[in-house]
Amino acid sequence: MRFGVSRLGVACLLGLGLATQSLSLRAAEIEGVRISSGPEETRVVLDLSGPADHRLFTLSNPDRLVIDIPQSSLASIVRMPEARGVVTKVRTGPRPNGELRVVLDLKQAVKPKSFLLAPGDQFGHRLVIDLLPGGANVPEIRRAATAPPQGRDLVVVIDAGHGGKDPGASGPKGVREKDVVLAIARQLATDLESFNGIRTLMTRGGDQYVSFDKRMGLARTARADLFISIHADSYRDSSARGATVYALSTGRASDEVARRLAERENAADLIGGVSIADKDDVLARVLLDLSQNAAISASLIAGQDIIREMSGVTRMRKTSVQQGSFLVLTSPDIPSLLIETAYISNPREESALRDPSYQRDLARSVTAGVISYFRTNAPPETLFAQSPPPKPSEPLRHTIARGETLSEIAERYRVSLTSLRQSNSIRGDTIRVGQVITIPRT
Repeated sequence: MRFGVSRLGVACLLGLGLATQSLSLRAAEIEGVRISSGPEETRVVLDLSGPADHRLFTLSNPDRLVIDIPQSSLASIVRMPEARGVVTKVRTGPRPNGELRVVLDLKQAVKPKSFLLAPGDQFGHRLVIDLLPGGANVPEIRRAATAPPQGRDLVVVIDAGHGGKDPGASGPKGVREKDVVLAIARQLATDLESFNGIRTLMTRGGDQYVSFDKRMGLARTARADLFISIHADSYRDSSARGATVYALSTGRASDEVARRLAERENAADLIGGVSIADKDDVLARVLLDLSQNAAISASLIAGQDIIREMSGVTRMRKTSVQQGSFLVLTSPDIPSLLIETAYISNPREESALRDPSYQRDLARSVTAGVISYFRTNAPPETLFAQSPPPKPSEPLRHTIARGETLSEIAERYRVSLTSLRQSNSIRGDTIRVGQVITIPRT
């Protein structure tokens, strides 16, 4: 089932082939490096500023894959991804004559295949390298020639609340909302990017102030399939606790429709690129109402999937999606959610929010909810819809941090203390820092 209106069309794809001659392509800057892995292959994606010539060859003892890109450089903002699949490390370095070398350290020998993806209206140029098991250490050059599987990436825009001059709320010990939600947002982006067919964009990658209009504008420009805003709640009563997931209220939606009708000269791209500027008032309102209602319906479904997963790692203040009047949720054709991850005003939850292991657990639970939603709601033209990932079967694990107790961990994951002890063969309450325990599934 698909809610909302159509997104941008499938990007023009260039495919796979062999060639020994040089191609006359412009120099390009690498703007990002991503790795995803599946049961049969590992995929490495280099986001490029433009089309690029490239050359591949493999090396052994130890196993490596080398990608040379003439007249290229690495953007200063690029962070190398963590190990995933058969890739243990990614290294880059300049070569003579302006060439950039990217080296993938590997766990085993592979057979590489590569192809270039040309941009559509929302995607940039990408060099995709698929690493298949086996292969010989024979130099090879890969070029675009035949089409890879058709489809576009799902686009998820992740919004870390506040930032820059706007610190958001602060906890009793001075933990700032803008810092912890950025850490969670980054982890969420990393986790979602590990799935083939999902591309993420962050409204801010560091401690910058970004206006509400720019946050929403990024999502509309990218024609996002889902918008998630990460926050931390605060209340004068320090005992208030728990996470909450919000969608837009129907009242605010009606107000937003009225506002956009009054500003139709700026609304040419509101509904999947369909302009309402030339429509009469009645038709324009109907189009906006339909789009907004569909987006809210999809938001409620996605939010409930996320709540179900989050409830396994944290206390939920509400077990159903709440609806509120949040400006950041008012894009009329994009399912949008605001997640209050915890009460930073609560000393215990403030402590949890600054704990990297809790941040990872929380981000992974949101990821699981997003994947669950897209399994049944991904647009049919997407790669994800054509090949959805299998449902997770691995048990949830938790690494003991300093100061944690077994009873606190049981409460966090909403499992009984008895089942937690039994799953890990623990007698009594003795645990040690760094110990990894299994969380029983309820």
